[in-house]
Amino acid sequence: MSTDHNAPIEQIIHQIDEVAENNEQVKFGQVMDAVGRKSFASLLLIVGAIMVLPGPADIPGVPVLLGTLVVILCGQMLADADHVWIPGWMERWEIGQSKVQKMLDWLRKPASWIDSMTAQRWTWMMNHATISTLAVAAILVAMSTPVLEFIPFSANLAGGAIFAFALSILARDGLLAGVAVCIALATFGLVGYQLLG
Repeated sequence: MSTDHNAPIEQIIHQIDEVAENNEQVKFGQVMDAVGRKSFASLLLIVGAIMVLPGPADIPGVPVLLGTLVVILCGQMLADADHVWIPGWMERWEIGQSKVQKMLDWLRKPASWIDSMTAQRWTWMMNHATISTLAVAAILVAMSTPVLEFIPFSANLAGGAIFAFALSILARDGLLAGVAVCIALATFGLVGYQLLG
């Protein structure tokens, strides 16, 4: 895996930054090539980060599209696929260089702190069964995105869960995996409250 487990977020930011510097329009396929098409967790972290960022997740339809991508990625993780496959139209998703740089600048501020807070702990939890459980939980969170579009800030919460899932896998941090599950449960609770309330 190409990601540095000692600072996974900063490393991914650096990889995407290199792509953005050389392209006025950045395609998701180019991002996949930069972080590695075998790094499911890195790509999942990127999707989670986009959902967490203020702005993108508030655009109608975007949470559902990102949720669909999460389902595709996690489904392949559960199937033990050798490398990531996504539909060609998703690979051709593109965003302007300035918007990519703006998102990266926003992420840089907390990246170092978040990376410093992760560690290889409770690694006994980070086995195949746990990672499969995290993938299933991420799929369930992603499947709630059509409802989340109608609940303010809930898509950002879902993105936080997906981001934490991915980071816990990259850092082999069992404690963070537990936190990710708690965020997912909070997301489900919010959806349930809105539907039943």
